[in-house]
This record gives sequence, structure tokens and C-alpha cells, in this order.
Amino acid sequence: MHEVSNREVLETLRELNAERVLIQTPEGLKGEAQNLADFLEGNGIEVIISGDINYGACDPADREAKALGCDALIHLGHSYMTLHLEVPTIFVPAFAKVEVVPALEKNIDKIRKLGRRIALVTTAQHIHRLKGAREFLEKHGFEVIIGKGDSRVSWPGQVLGCNFSSAKVKAEGVLFVGAGYFHPIGLALATGKPTLAVNPYSGDAIWMDGEAERLIRKRWAQIAKAMDAQSFGVVISTKKGQLRLAEAKRVVKLLREHGKYARLIAMNHISYPALEGFDFDAYVVVACPRVPMDDYENWRKPVLTPTELEILLGLRGDYAFDEIVGVERDKDEPLGIALHGGGR
Repeated sequence: MHEVSNREVLETLRELNAERVLIQTPEGLKGEAQNLADFLEGNGIEVIISGDINYGACDPADREAKALGCDALIHLGHSYMTLHLEVPTIFVPAFAKVEVVPALEKNIDKIRKLGRRIALVTTAQHIHRLKGAREFLEKHGFEVIIGKGDSRVSWPGQVLGCNFSSAKVKAEGVLFVGAGYFHPIGLALATGKPTLAVNPYSGDAIWMDGEAERLIRKRWAQIAKAMDAQSFGVVISTKKGQLRLAEAKRVVKLLREHGKYARLIAMNHISYPALEGFDFDAYVVVACPRVPMDDYENWRKPVLTPTELEILLGLRGDYAFDEIVGVERDKDEPLGIALHGGGR
């Protein structure tokens, strides 16, 4: 279960004079979205719930909200992200109700193996528990560093699947509090430091260094498969938080400079079946780094990230994780609205 501040959402909508809104939610929060819709309609606001899959704050449905004649978008379950928005968008994080200290206490001996000075990070779902986690660890003799991160994250200590800037601090090891594998694997790759993931739901703790090494071996296999490729589809996402057109153009330029054929392909939802009709030897995905890493087994042809392409072309030696860094907001673009102190 997650905590969602229905009253705060209502007050913000009233400040915007919103009469019709669209609620967008990830898969795991559809029940909360329905409860919020019932609450808002009970207070005189017309509500539509988006049934599309949502991949994060990088994927707001503001264009859909505008097409539906909505006065605002409620983006449920993710923290504020600086984006070019077409309607006022309220970023509403959903905080997990689970406590994290019991899992830390259970795994204190493993945490000690990280060293005395550790970086503490988590996802938006547990960010409200970070202060308590820090106090617990400091009582056990740790020097706890919570990095500020860049403009892509909302809170100090927060990590995204594409951005680990808050963990890039002077520390001996990285402690991740949360569920799932991709975030802590990304942390291990991005920082190059010992990384321990503590799951507050199960109480389990997993060292991610071995997991990261296994992933790197799989990614090197993809690079090897693309070694003889002469033609590349360079795939960009039109999702607002994933659109990296300048980076995609740089990739096309690199490929052509190395005698390869390259074409830009724009997609909203990136999937290999939609690309089957093209005649490319390999693909470079310049969007969310999870696409080529999570789904590569479903691609019949090699799929690389921009940093992996640099390895293929002999421009980089060591493996590097593909991150999306923060950007500055244009002063004239519409603002997203962050609840629970999520904005900067």
C-alpha cells in the first residue's frame, strides 16, 4: 500500500481552477488512482483515468490530457521532473508504508562490509524514510553521505533507473534501500563501488557487484554481435523525459564518420516487433537505458546503448552505463507542480 495525499491534490487543482483532469498512473498504483478519482469527483472535479502503461516521470501524458480537454494532468507515483509540458502537471509521489529500519538492522553486518563512509540512496517510494535510515546508521558508527544529485532528481539521495548522480559522492560503498534489481545494478555500474541492496519488504540483502558483472558480460556479448554490422537504426523516444535528439544526432554522426549507414527512427513505445520491417544490421537505442538492457533477449538483432556503440567503434575501452543527466528548465515553459516538497 502507498500513501497519496488526496487533499493536497484537491487543493492544488482548486488553485489551478481545474474542472477536468486526467490521472496517469503506473501499473502498481491503479487502485490508488481509482480512489483518488472517486475523491476528486466527490468534490466536483471531472476525472478521466489513463489506461496506458506509464514508465515513469519521463513519460507524462500531458499531450493526451490536452487532447481530452483536461485543465491539468495528475502524474501519480513519481517525483517531479523538469520537462516541457503542455498542461499544468501535478507530480504526486506515492510513498510506501513499509518501514526500512528493521531491514537495515537485520543486515547490519553486511552493511559494515561497505566500509565506514557510505552513500545512502533510494527511490521515490522510500525517500520519506531516508532520514530515519540515516539516523539509524549513524548510531551504528557509519558516516552517511546523501548526495544532492542533479536537476533530474527531486530529492537528495534519490536515484532513477537512468540517473545515479546522487550516489556519485566520496564514499567507500553504496547502500541502496528498495526493491528491484535495475536501480542497484545501475548504481554498481555507474559508481564502480561495492553496492548492497537492502529490500525493506522481504528484509533480504543482495550484493550487486556480481550481478553487475553478469550484466556487463551480457552487454559485451551484444557488442560482439554487432561487430560486423554495417547499417544501424538509431532509435529515439518521443517520450518527453527520454527524448535525446542531440545525443541521437551525435550517434548518427559517429556512425557515418566510421563508414556505417545510419538512420534516425522515432518511436513512442520502443519495441523490436515494430522495427522488424526495417533492413538494419543492428540498433542503437538513445532513450531509456532500460530498453536495450531489459528487453535485449526479445530483439533478434543486436541492440546497443550510445556508450556501448563507442566501445564498438573503438572510442572507449572500459564499460560505462548510459545515464540521462539533468537539464536546466527554459524560463518560459509550463511548470510541473511537485507535491510533498518534490520540486527544487
